[in-house]
Amino acid sequence: MTEYKSDLLRLLSERGYIHQVTDAEGLDALAAKQIVPGYIGFDATAPSLHIGSLVQIMMLRRLQQAGHKPIALMGGGTTKVGDPSGKDESRKMLSNEAIDANIQTILTPFRNMLTFGDGPTDAVMVNNDDWLSKLEYIPFLRDIGPHFTINRMLTFDSVQLRLEREQPLTFLEFNYMILQAYDFLELSRRRGCLLQMGGSDQWGNIVNGVELTRRMDGRQVFGLTTPLITTADGAKMGKTAAGAVWLNADQLSPYDYWQFWRNTQDADVGRFLKLFTDLPLDEIARLEALQGSEINEAKKVLADHATALAHGGDAALEAAETARKTFEEGAAGEALPTFSVPSGEIGIIDAMVALGLCASKGEAKRLIAGGGAKVDGEKVESETATVSVEGQVRVSAGKKKHGILTR
Repeated sequence: MTEYKSDLLRLLSERGYIHQVTDAEGLDALAAKQIVPGYIGFDATAPSLHIGSLVQIMMLRRLQQAGHKPIALMGGGTTKVGDPSGKDESRKMLSNEAIDANIQTILTPFRNMLTFGDGPTDAVMVNNDDWLSKLEYIPFLRDIGPHFTINRMLTFDSVQLRLEREQPLTFLEFNYMILQAYDFLELSRRRGCLLQMGGSDQWGNIVNGVELTRRMDGRQVFGLTTPLITTADGAKMGKTAAGAVWLNADQLSPYDYWQFWRNTQDADVGRFLKLFTDLPLDEIARLEALQGSEINEAKKVLADHATALAHGGDAALEAAETARKTFEEGAAGEALPTFSVPSGEIGIIDAMVALGLCASKGEAKRLIAGGGAKVDGEKVESETATVSVEGQVRVSAGKKKHGILTR
C-alpha cells in the first residue's frame, strides 16, 4: 500500500476506496497543505438513490472527515441527457418537473451523512442545470467542441459497449461525456473545485474534465475513482432477488435495509465495515477475524452502523430489535413489511409477492417447491395453498425474510 502524507489519501487508501488517481503524488501534496473542494455527480433518475451510490456518498463523507469540502452535484441538467456508462439501452426521458421532484427526495441520505453549511469544510449542494440549461448551442460547440475528438470518444467503454452489442447510442447520449467534463470546468471556476471522484466506470469522463480544465484555464485539477464494489461471489453489490436496495425509507424500510447488511457474505464483512461504517480499523480487524457462527455478530454490527448512517440511530435500534424478536423470540416484530388482506384470505403465492418476499410468482413457486416457504412457522406444502388471516399472520421466505399479513 502506498504511503501517503495527507490525511485524505491515507484515509481513502486504508479503507479501500482508491482504484485510480490522475496524479496521486500531486493530489497528496495538495491535500496535505490546503482544503481541497471535491465533487461527485448524481443524476436524478428516480425518487431515491440505491445502494450502488452509497460508496460515492461515503467518499464525500470521508472527504469531509479528512478536513476537506464536499460538493454534492445534482444532475438536473445531465439527467435530461442520460449517462450511457454501463447501460445497454437509452434511459427513459423524464420531465423537468419529475427531475426536480427526484432531486428533492434523493437529498435525504446526503443530509444524514454530510454536514451542510457555509463553513470552509461544510458540504454544499449544487445543480448542474444552473449552467447547462443556459448554454447556447453554437457558442458551446465553438468553445468546448475543439477539445474533444470523435476518434478518442469512440474508445470509451460507455460507447464501446453499445457498439459491440449493436445497441443504439443516440447523439444526445454521446454528448454526456462532454457535459460531464464541462461540469468539472464550471465547478472549478464557480467553487474552486479541485477534485472529481466517482466509480471506476466514470474514469474516462473524469479524465476528460481534468484535461478540459487544464486546456481552457491552465489549472491543474485531479480525478479519483473507486473500484467496482462486488460481493465475494463476483455479483454486483446491491442486486437482490427482491430488486434494488434503496437508500430512502419510503422506498425500502429501515428494517429491510438492516437485513440487507445482516445477510452480507462472511468474506465481505471486513471490507464492507471499512467502506460503509466509521468504525476504527482496529475494531474492524477484530470483527473480521471472528470465525464460525461468531461472524454473525460482526454482521449485526455492520447492519447497525450502516443503518444508523443512512436512517439514524433510532431506526437502526428499532430494526435490530425487530430482528431479535423475530429470530430469537419468534415474535412478529413491528417493522416487518406488512400487507393488509381485507377479505381475510389470500393465496400464498400472491401473499409472498405482495410482501416483497419474492420478486415474482415464479420465484415464489420455486421457493415453495424447495420447502422454503412458511406460514407462522409451518412449511407450505402446496403452491395453491391459501392463507386465512385473522389478526396477524407471519409469512417467511427462507430463514431470513419475513412479512406480516393483517386484516
